[in-house]
Amino acid sequence: MKIAIAHEWLAAYAGSERVVEQILKLYPEADLFSLVDFLPDELRSFIQHKPVTTSFIQRLPWARQQFRKYLPLMPFAIEQFDLSAYDIVISSHHAVAKGVVTRADQLHISYVHTPIRYAWDLQWQYLEQAGLKRGVKSLLTRLILHYLRLWDVTSAHRVDCFVANSRFVARRIHKTYRRPAQVVYPPVAVQRFRADRPRGEFYLTVSRFVPYKRVDLTIAAFSQLGLPLVVIGDGSLRASLERTAPSNIQFLGHQSDAVVVDYMERCKAFVFPAEEDFGITPVEAQAAGAPVIAYGRGGVTESVIDGKTGLLFATQTVEAMVAAVEQFERHPTAIAAPLIRQHAERFSEERFCQAFQQLVTTQWSKFQPGTAHDWASLS
Repeated sequence: MKIAIAHEWLAAYAGSERVVEQILKLYPEADLFSLVDFLPDELRSFIQHKPVTTSFIQRLPWARQQFRKYLPLMPFAIEQFDLSAYDIVISSHHAVAKGVVTRADQLHISYVHTPIRYAWDLQWQYLEQAGLKRGVKSLLTRLILHYLRLWDVTSAHRVDCFVANSRFVARRIHKTYRRPAQVVYPPVAVQRFRADRPRGEFYLTVSRFVPYKRVDLTIAAFSQLGLPLVVIGDGSLRASLERTAPSNIQFLGHQSDAVVVDYMERCKAFVFPAEEDFGITPVEAQAAGAPVIAYGRGGVTESVIDGKTGLLFATQTVEAMVAAVEQFERHPTAIAAPLIRQHAERFSEERFCQAFQQLVTTQWSKFQPGTAHDWASLS
């Protein structure tokens, strides 16, 4: 089998890139395609220092710093990749990657981190954050998002098999594309963490400071609780939140992986207020033996067992988070670190590779010419 991997953009090493990293470990001879490649030299090891075929967006003005602003061109750009030499195409999709064009005798498997959220369920939040609720720019942006939705649904028909990173995303795939999706949870490097270190008295949250992450909720709750909280991360909202936070809340800004691991291994509990498609950090915290106190919506409901590996609160409010933390404070040792760690191992890199390779093998055996199969049941 000749395999191609299509990814949206290579500019950092985050959740979707970790999936690509593990797929490349499974298929080291695969060729890699990406709209742009601006990875610094020190991060290129996760793609095995492979050459990357990029699109014309790579060469457009200011693309290195502003490539996301070329979003209206991305559907067209992704369709320009010539993938005719490959038997299997694997797209790593959260914006446009599933839109690559393949022939009828090529198997296209799309691993979906999320349907393009700012064109669908987060449209109004996106417009509000960008200050685009009114005016000519708002109208133009809405027209672009309308076009993206039409293209997004149309290009879904090019995929032979959808794979979702959670049941939550599988449901969104069905809602958006009316297609079924198999679930393969994303890989988490659980082996980086120890679960046997003494736990401290501080709570921890690790997040980008962007609105949907709801760091403001955590700050408000712990301002009311008066309990020690360590906040790791950076972003546009950090300065305003830091100015109003009381002394029991410590902001560390962006930190290295080693520092994050250290704090996760020692925190009393990990706080996660966001609604995420899956959420890597709650699983990492559990790998470190830390209970997770989280908003009970989204992928976290599949990675945290309420009452056994953490506590889930039902509404995304300060009052609900305060009540959950107070409940945890009454019985902080009721949730055992070894059980939490054992649960986290369900999401290891090894489990991902095993499940994903089995899926590819099964789909390819169904797909090959001459094999008796029902085309409608491939997914």
